[in-house]
Amino acid sequence: MRALPLHLEAGADIRRSLEALAQQQQAEGFVLSVVGNLRRACFACPGRNEPTVLEGELEIITLQGTIGPGGVHLHLSFSDTDCQVWGGHLEHGSQIHRGADLLVGFLAPSADHAAAEPVGVSEPRVQITVAEGCPWSARALRMLRSLGIPHHTVVSTAGPVPQISIDGTSIGGYDALADLHGRGGLEALRQP
Repeated sequence: MRALPLHLEAGADIRRSLEALAQQQQAEGFVLSVVGNLRRACFACPGRNEPTVLEGELEIITLQGTIGPGGVHLHLSFSDTDCQVWGGHLEHGSQIHRGADLLVGFLAPSADHAAAEPVGVSEPRVQITVAEGCPWSARALRMLRSLGIPHHTVVSTAGPVPQISIDGTSIGGYDALADLHGRGGLEALRQP
Protein backbone atom coordinates (compact mmCIF):
# COMPACT_ATOMS: atom_id res chain seq x y z
CA MET A 1 0.00 0.00 0.00
CA ARG A 2 1.14 3.53 -0.66
CA ALA A 3 -0.31 6.53 1.14
CA LEU A 4 -0.99 9.79 -0.69
CA PRO A 5 -1.91 13.06 1.05
CA LEU A 6 -4.62 15.20 -0.56
CA HIS A 7 -5.31 18.83 0.42
CA LEU A 8 -8.64 20.33 -0.67
CA GLU A 9 -9.22 24.08 -0.80
CA ALA A 10 -12.43 25.97 0.00
CA GLY A 11 -15.21 25.24 -2.48
CA ALA A 12 -13.88 21.86 -3.64
CA ASP A 13 -16.42 19.03 -4.00
CA ILE A 14 -14.97 16.30 -1.80
CA ARG A 15 -16.51 13.38 -3.73
CA ARG A 16 -15.53 14.72 -7.18
CA SER A 17 -12.01 15.37 -5.88
CA LEU A 18 -11.64 11.75 -4.75
CA GLU A 19 -13.11 10.46 -8.03
CA ALA A 20 -10.56 12.57 -9.94
CA LEU A 21 -7.71 11.31 -7.74
CA ALA A 22 -8.67 7.67 -8.36
CA GLN A 23 -8.81 8.31 -12.12
CA GLN A 24 -5.45 10.08 -12.04
CA GLN A 25 -3.79 7.29 -10.03
CA GLN A 26 -5.60 4.46 -11.90
CA ALA A 27 -5.63 2.52 -8.66
CA GLU A 28 -8.00 1.10 -6.06
CA GLY A 29 -7.79 2.50 -2.55
CA PHE A 30 -9.56 3.84 0.49
CA VAL A 31 -9.65 6.90 2.73
CA LEU A 32 -7.33 6.46 5.70
CA SER A 33 -8.06 9.73 7.50
CA VAL A 34 -9.56 13.18 7.07
CA VAL A 35 -9.53 16.46 8.97
CA GLY A 36 -11.48 19.47 7.76
CA ASN A 37 -14.85 21.12 7.42
CA LEU A 38 -17.70 21.55 4.97
CA ARG A 39 -19.97 24.43 4.10
CA ARG A 40 -22.43 22.09 2.38
CA ALA A 41 -23.01 18.37 2.94
CA CYS A 42 -25.00 16.22 0.52
CA PHE A 43 -25.62 12.69 1.72
CA ALA A 44 -28.10 9.85 1.26
CA CYS A 45 -30.00 8.64 4.30
CA PRO A 46 -31.26 5.04 4.34
CA GLY A 47 -34.78 4.70 2.97
CA ARG A 48 -34.92 8.12 1.30
CA ASN A 49 -35.06 8.67 -2.45
CA GLU A 50 -33.46 12.12 -2.48
CA PRO A 51 -30.17 13.25 -0.92
CA THR A 52 -30.27 15.27 2.30
CA VAL A 53 -28.51 18.65 2.04
CA LEU A 54 -27.28 20.62 5.06
CA GLU A 55 -25.45 23.94 4.92
CA GLY A 56 -23.47 25.85 7.53
CA GLU A 57 -20.22 25.35 9.37
CA LEU A 58 -19.94 21.56 9.45
CA GLU A 59 -16.99 19.68 10.98
CA ILE A 60 -16.02 16.39 9.31
CA ILE A 61 -15.82 13.56 11.84
CA THR A 62 -15.25 10.59 9.53
CA LEU A 63 -15.05 9.82 5.85
CA GLN A 64 -14.52 6.20 4.97
CA GLY A 65 -14.98 3.94 2.04
CA THR A 66 -13.39 2.83 -1.19
CA ILE A 67 -12.24 4.68 -4.28
CA GLY A 68 -11.12 3.46 -7.68
CA PRO A 69 -11.16 4.29 -11.38
CA GLY A 70 -14.60 2.66 -11.61
CA GLY A 71 -16.13 4.88 -8.94
CA VAL A 72 -16.26 5.60 -5.23
CA HIS A 73 -18.34 4.37 -2.31
CA LEU A 74 -17.95 6.70 0.65
CA HIS A 75 -19.76 7.29 3.94
CA LEU A 76 -19.48 10.63 5.73
CA SER A 77 -20.26 11.73 9.27
CA PHE A 78 -20.05 15.33 10.45
CA SER A 79 -21.35 17.62 13.16
CA ASP A 80 -23.16 20.94 12.93
CA THR A 81 -22.71 24.01 15.17
CA ASP A 82 -24.96 22.39 17.82
CA CYS A 83 -22.67 19.32 17.85
CA GLN A 84 -25.46 17.21 16.38
CA VAL A 85 -23.95 14.40 14.32
CA TRP A 86 -25.24 13.62 10.83
CA GLY A 87 -24.12 11.10 8.27
CA GLY A 88 -24.81 8.83 5.36
CA HIS A 89 -23.66 7.93 1.86
CA LEU A 90 -21.60 10.82 0.41
CA GLU A 91 -23.20 12.43 -2.64
CA HIS A 92 -21.90 14.99 -5.14
CA GLY A 93 -22.19 18.61 -4.01
CA SER A 94 -20.50 18.32 -0.60
CA GLN A 95 -18.26 21.40 -0.56
CA ILE A 96 -15.23 22.18 1.56
CA HIS A 97 -15.61 25.26 3.82
CA ARG A 98 -12.07 26.40 4.71
CA GLY A 99 -10.01 23.33 3.82
CA ALA A 100 -9.59 19.60 4.30
CA ASP A 101 -6.59 17.28 4.51
CA LEU A 102 -7.07 13.65 3.57
CA LEU A 103 -4.76 10.65 3.53
CA VAL A 104 -5.66 8.09 0.88
CA GLY A 105 -4.19 4.58 0.77
CA PHE A 106 -3.77 2.96 -2.64
CA LEU A 107 -3.42 -0.79 -3.04
CA ALA A 108 -0.89 -2.44 -5.31
CA PRO A 109 -2.45 -3.48 -8.64
CA SER A 110 -4.40 -6.74 -8.36
CA ALA A 111 -2.21 -8.30 -11.07
CA ASP A 112 0.71 -8.07 -8.63
CA HIS A 113 -1.29 -9.99 -6.01
CA ALA A 114 -2.12 -12.74 -8.48
CA ALA A 115 1.48 -13.07 -9.70
CA ALA A 116 2.99 -13.08 -6.22
CA GLU A 117 0.81 -15.74 -4.68
CA PRO A 118 -1.71 -17.73 -6.70
CA VAL A 119 -4.86 -18.71 -4.84
CA GLY A 120 -5.00 -22.44 -4.24
CA VAL A 121 -8.16 -24.45 -4.76
CA SER A 122 -8.51 -25.21 -1.05
CA GLU A 123 -7.81 -21.64 0.11
CA PRO A 124 -10.69 -19.21 0.62
CA ARG A 125 -11.08 -16.80 -2.30
CA VAL A 126 -12.72 -14.19 -0.05
CA GLN A 127 -10.92 -12.09 2.55
CA ILE A 128 -12.86 -9.79 4.86
CA THR A 129 -11.36 -7.17 7.17
CA VAL A 130 -13.63 -6.42 10.13
CA ALA A 131 -13.68 -4.60 13.45
CA GLU A 132 -15.09 -6.01 16.67
CA GLY A 133 -18.44 -4.45 17.54
CA CYS A 134 -19.03 -3.08 14.03
CA PRO A 135 -22.61 -3.92 12.95
CA TRP A 136 -21.74 -3.78 9.22
CA SER A 137 -18.84 -6.19 9.79
CA ALA A 138 -21.22 -8.55 11.62
CA ARG A 139 -23.76 -8.37 8.78
CA ALA A 140 -21.11 -9.10 6.14
CA LEU A 141 -19.78 -12.08 8.11
CA ARG A 142 -23.31 -13.38 8.66
CA MET A 143 -24.00 -13.15 4.91
CA LEU A 144 -20.84 -15.07 4.02
CA ARG A 145 -21.57 -17.77 6.63
CA SER A 146 -25.24 -18.14 5.66
CA LEU A 147 -24.29 -18.52 1.99
CA GLY A 148 -21.63 -21.09 2.84
CA ILE A 149 -18.81 -19.02 1.36
CA PRO A 150 -15.37 -19.88 2.77
CA HIS A 151 -13.50 -16.76 3.84
CA HIS A 152 -10.44 -15.54 5.69
CA THR A 153 -11.17 -12.96 8.41
CA VAL A 154 -8.74 -10.20 9.43
CA VAL A 155 -9.56 -8.11 12.51
CA SER A 156 -8.48 -4.47 12.25
CA THR A 157 -8.50 -1.60 14.71
CA ALA A 158 -8.20 1.13 12.05
CA GLY A 159 -9.55 2.05 8.65
CA PRO A 160 -12.92 1.56 7.04
CA VAL A 161 -14.59 -1.77 7.76
CA PRO A 162 -15.74 -4.11 6.57
CA GLN A 163 -13.54 -4.38 3.48
CA ILE A 164 -14.00 -7.39 1.23
CA SER A 165 -11.57 -8.76 -1.36
CA ILE A 166 -12.27 -11.55 -3.82
CA ASP A 167 -9.26 -13.23 -5.45
CA GLY A 168 -7.07 -10.37 -4.21
CA THR A 169 -9.22 -7.58 -5.68
CA SER A 170 -11.02 -5.20 -3.34
CA ILE A 171 -14.76 -4.98 -4.04
CA GLY A 172 -15.56 -2.52 -1.23
CA GLY A 173 -17.64 -2.81 1.91
CA TYR A 174 -20.94 -4.31 3.01
CA ASP A 175 -23.04 -2.53 0.37
CA ALA A 176 -20.82 -3.83 -2.44
CA LEU A 177 -21.06 -7.37 -1.02
CA ALA A 178 -24.87 -7.13 -0.72
CA ASP A 179 -25.12 -5.75 -4.26
CA LEU A 180 -22.96 -8.56 -5.62
CA HIS A 181 -25.14 -11.09 -3.77
CA GLY A 182 -28.31 -9.47 -5.16
CA ARG A 183 -26.95 -9.88 -8.71
CA GLY A 184 -26.02 -13.53 -8.11
CA GLY A 185 -22.31 -12.76 -8.18
CA LEU A 186 -21.50 -14.76 -5.05
CA GLU A 187 -22.91 -18.08 -6.26
CA ALA A 188 -19.60 -19.26 -7.73
CA LEU A 189 -17.93 -18.75 -4.34
CA ARG A 190 -20.28 -21.03 -2.42
CA GLN A 191 -18.84 -24.26 -1.08
CA PRO A 192 -20.54 -27.30 -2.62
